[in-house]
Formats: sequence, structure tokens, C-alpha cells
Amino acid sequence: MAELREKSGPLALLIGAGSFVAFEVAAFYLLQFVTSGLGEANQMQPENTIVSNWVKTVAFLLLHLLLVLAAVLLLSNKLPRRYRGQITGWLFLSLLVGFGLLIPLFY
Repeated sequence: MAELREKSGPLALLIGAGSFVAFEVAAFYLLQFVTSGLGEANQMQPENTIVSNWVKTVAFLLLHLLLVLAAVLLLSNKLPRRYRGQITGWLFLSLLVGFGLLIPLFY
């Protein structure tokens, strides 16, 4: 007989979305503080070069990826089986959001 899997309900998705937003906000402010010494503070100056901003961008993305993967590993071990299906979706969304967070990082 086929095994029926329990699906997570709408309340679990809402809690997951709230946790995702809280994680991304906390990660952004933490990484903004960590990378604050890198890059140019004034983006509109005439002699601004891409090199220092590139270092800040790469450092931000790599540290964001490290935080996300650490959170995924931690959650995949701690969450009950029926909630683990959400982790993959939040992981992919977080990878996309990491690129979107570059815009407020430089403004």
C-alpha cells in the first residue's frame, strides 16, 4: 500500500515565511556590519572603482551563502520530517534574495 505523507498546513507555511523574513533581515544587518569596512561609502563619486565594491559584493554573497547553508543543515536535523519539505523552497528563495539584498547594501 502506498505510504501517505503528511503535508504541512497553512499555519506551518506562515510560520516558515515569518522565520524566513526574520532570518533574512538579521542576516542582512549582520553582514552589512561585517562588510562595512569594504567598498566605497559614496557610490556617486567620479573616481569610484569597481574593484573595492566587487570585493564587498563577493564577500557579502559568500557569507550569505555560508549562513544559509548553515541554517539549512541545522534545520534539516532539528525539524520534524513533515516540515522538511519546506526547507528546499526557502533555500532557493534565500539564494535569490541574497542577490536582491545587494541593492540596499550599497545604498
